Amino acid sequence: MIEALYTAAPAWAIQHAAPLLVMVPLFLAPMLALVPSGRIAWLISIIGTTISFLFALILLYLVQTSPVGVVDYEIGRWPVPIGIEYRVDALNAMILLVVTSIGLLASVFSWPTVAAEIRKEKRPFFYSAFMVCFAGLNGVTITGDAFNLFVFLEISSISTYVLVSLGAGRDRRALPAAFNYLIMGTIGASFYIIGIGFLYAATGTLNMGDIASKLPELAGNRSVLAGFAFILVGLGLKAAMWPLHQWLPDAYSYSPSFVTMFLSATATKVALYALIRFLFTVFQPQFAFEQTAFGMLLMPLGIAAMVVCSFQAVFQTDVRRTLAYSSVAQVGYMILGVSLGTTAGLSAGLFHLLNHAMMKGALFMAVAGVVLSYQGTTIRDFAGLGRSAPWTMTAFAIAALSLIGVPLTAGFQSKLQLGFALFDQGLWWAVALVVFSSFLAVIYMGRILEAVFFKPPLNPRKARKEAPVILLVPLWILALANIYFGIAAKFPLDLARSAAAAAFGGEAFLK
Repeated sequence: MIEALYTAAPAWAIQHAAPLLVMVPLFLAPMLALVPSGRIAWLISIIGTTISFLFALILLYLVQTSPVGVVDYEIGRWPVPIGIEYRVDALNAMILLVVTSIGLLASVFSWPTVAAEIRKEKRPFFYSAFMVCFAGLNGVTITGDAFNLFVFLEISSISTYVLVSLGAGRDRRALPAAFNYLIMGTIGASFYIIGIGFLYAATGTLNMGDIASKLPELAGNRSVLAGFAFILVGLGLKAAMWPLHQWLPDAYSYSPSFVTMFLSATATKVALYALIRFLFTVFQPQFAFEQTAFGMLLMPLGIAAMVVCSFQAVFQTDVRRTLAYSSVAQVGYMILGVSLGTTAGLSAGLFHLLNHAMMKGALFMAVAGVVLSYQGTTIRDFAGLGRSAPWTMTAFAIAALSLIGVPLTAGFQSKLQLGFALFDQGLWWAVALVVFSSFLAVIYMGRILEAVFFKPPLNPRKARKEAPVILLVPLWILALANIYFGIAAKFPLDLARSAAAAAFGGEAFLK
């Protein structure tokens, strides 16, 4: 299918696919703010995300068929390191595919929830902010310039603060959640740009490839060490790495349903990609200070996230808050895989990143359907919905089983790969903790599923109905993907392994 798309694409689309992936949604954003109705803005957002998704497929094909496995595009034809370049290898090609595919599905499903939760006059501005956020996330993923990454990081973040705050029409707690997100996001961005400043002082360049080529001679330089520490903390905060995750539960709980779904499946994944890019391509794992960070910092934090946040999820009574703490725990799985500093560990972490985007996207879509039809998010509100909204809740159950890691689901496949990577390093105790964390997931997701399928409705007289078809279609696409890739995992696993190999073989990316 990808080859057929590439063959049918015009030459200009292939040649300029990298910048167009970002430019199309970025240029559509101001148009959306000017359209007369939210429904027109919704349709244009679907067109924009579809075009970006097609460009992501073209870039993936170009990377897979390139002799060096890299697609390079110099902005304005300014040579590196003077100009900014977009540089795509198997690692960011995979992330681009995740962001654009989730963005497309999110756009399709969004209209019923936006119409119910956002005031009529603000809907065009809402979709405009979404397009800016979408373009920013793509820009972070595709750029090869460290400062340009900061610019796109802020573009996506500022628009996200707006999207979260627009939830105040439904819940006034969205305003303090957005403010908290703004403060923590600003701290994270500040730490990142300070780290880049230290690297620039040591190397005299902002191009990632140029920085990486000069760092081996400066491995003991204090500016480099300080830069590494600031970048690790800044991007760790953006990725909701424990204990820097405090902004996430409120942001997910009080945002508009569409925003929660989109952010949970993309924003932390892009920040984690940026962290992986610096750890494995710019700094490189053979540096002694990075090996120390892997074993003494990232691994304990990943394990703590898995266990502590799973425990916190067990005691939540609100479904969205349960899933929010679960997201931090799942980031812990990814960080644990990254912390091994091996190809197997990194590919397992990336594999779980891809699968988590599918499972958490489906879960929050289903919750959006419940909010739309029943105006409730507590576990008590979910009681009996298995009978009154079977399509919505069956899809929710499939994604929940994948989150737990039940065999024949995508979540099981990625946890299995993580277990293999841990056993390869002799870390049997870490495997036991992964199993224990999964057992906690059985408890907190089991409480919800018990209410859905085995308890009577809270108010039997209240009219019950299924979520709209336009919401059910993308929901079931993600739910079925969790089953399909749990049985036939070759495609996403190959993507993750190629991405890990590209991260470790960063020379091709950096030349």
